[in-house]
Formats: sequence, C-alpha cells, structure tokens
Amino acid sequence: MPKSKKKSSKILSARTVFKGKLFTVAIENIADPEGHKGRRDIVHHGGSVVILPVDTTCREPRVLLIRQFRHAANQYLWELPAGGLDGKENPLAGAKRELLEETGYTSTNWKRALFFYVSPGFLDESMHIYLAEGLKQGKAQPEEDEFITKRLFPLSTAVRMATNGKILDAKTIAGVLWLANRGKTAKR
Repeated sequence: MPKSKKKSSKILSARTVFKGKLFTVAIENIADPEGHKGRRDIVHHGGSVVILPVDTTCREPRVLLIRQFRHAANQYLWELPAGGLDGKENPLAGAKRELLEETGYTSTNWKRALFFYVSPGFLDESMHIYLAEGLKQGKAQPEEDEFITKRLFPLSTAVRMATNGKILDAKTIAGVLWLANRGKTAKR
C-alpha cells in the first residue's frame, strides 16, 4: 500500500520579530493545505523532553516530582523534571541529561511514553515524555538559576494531585494520568 503524501502549509513570507534564548517569534503569511491564506504569529521552540521517573521498588509505584518557582505562573509548582532540547539533540539523550541535572537520579530503563504539541495554535514546541524506571539516586547538577526541591509521591497521591488542582502543570498532568492508565489501556 503506498504511503499517503502528508499535506502541509506553505510559508509565503516570514519575518522574525523577536529572538530570545529559548524561542523566537515570527509573523508568517501562509497558505494552508487547502490553499487558504492567512497570517500566523508563531512562537518557534526547539522542543522539550519530560521525564516520568518512577520508583517501582515499593508496593505502589512512586513518582518523582520536582517543585520550583515559576515566574509566569507566579507560584511554586509540582512538576515532572523537564527541559529544552539542545539544538538537534536526541530526545532520549536530552531526557537522561535533564533527569541527572534536575534530580541527581539516573535510570536503567527508559521508554517513550507520550509525544504531543504543547499549544499548536501558535507554538510549534513539541514534548517527548519518557518513562524512567530502575532509578538510582545521585547528586543533582542544576543550572545556576534552578532552585529545585524533589520528592517521591505514591502514584495514587500524584493522580489525586493532578485531578484536584494541586498539580497545575499540563505536561505533569498528562504524564501522571498516562502512568495511572497504562495498565488499564493494555488490557482493552
């Protein structure tokens, strides 16, 4: 069976209006796959990795979350460890780097769990979530502007936090709920 040809939009013109350390912003005039023309303001980002570190040595799996102050949200948030990809870095290599930097943990068992776009209406950032099991504790190596607290939560507690507003970070909610439903979807 022949592969179907992926339809894509065409950029008719583009102008970068902001270039920062983590992303750029462009005004793009486009033609979508059906030929409709329009203007899009797009935030270009190199992509991110998210790590779902799980300690399976206990009766109930425990999820390693980090807590840090997020200026954009103006509060401390519980999150999964995550970070941006460096250039054309392999996502799994980036996940291993970020887990060590932010938590000090390493993992012997990695599996890609989810891939998604954060907010595709205006942002091209994609996220790769990796399940990390076989955890081994070590010394964290945070960047100089990262002040991180870490804690292992029983999966049932993390699910409650994700559904009752204690976890407000979308990538963390997605990862925790994926983990909680992992066994259920395999049985269907």
